[in-house]
Amino acid sequence: MQIDGQCHCGKITYEAEIDPEAVSVCHCTDCQMLTGSPFRVTAICSGADVRLTGGAPKVYGKRGDNGRMRFQHFCADCGSPLFTSGEGDQADDWGIRWGSIRQRNALRPVRQIWCQSAAVWIDAVPLLPGRPQD
Repeated sequence: MQIDGQCHCGKITYEAEIDPEAVSVCHCTDCQMLTGSPFRVTAICSGADVRLTGGAPKVYGKRGDNGRMRFQHFCADCGSPLFTSGEGDQADDWGIRWGSIRQRNALRPVRQIWCQSAAVWIDAVPLLPGRPQD
């Protein structure tokens, strides 16, 4: 599936080819801290399938609980998370952050990881009262 996206301020734009069946939810504590949210949704792909079309992200490296280095690519101006990538034999293991993808409504997660770190109240979210706008 061909997608495109950008950071919140529009300084960084990209295009990519992804498999819509390779979208996952991560509940790890790093994703929680990096997003300020209970989980993060990512479209997994190869780095060769991502093309920057405007601007360049800032990169921050963080070693995860599994011992692997993950590089967080984000906009230095607005702070929007855009990509993640690995190092060494996982350098081509990329992920595109769901919130930055223009076609995100067509991408439904197919799996969850790091469920042991999931917020204890996550299953109650569908039961909360809601409003279409605020």
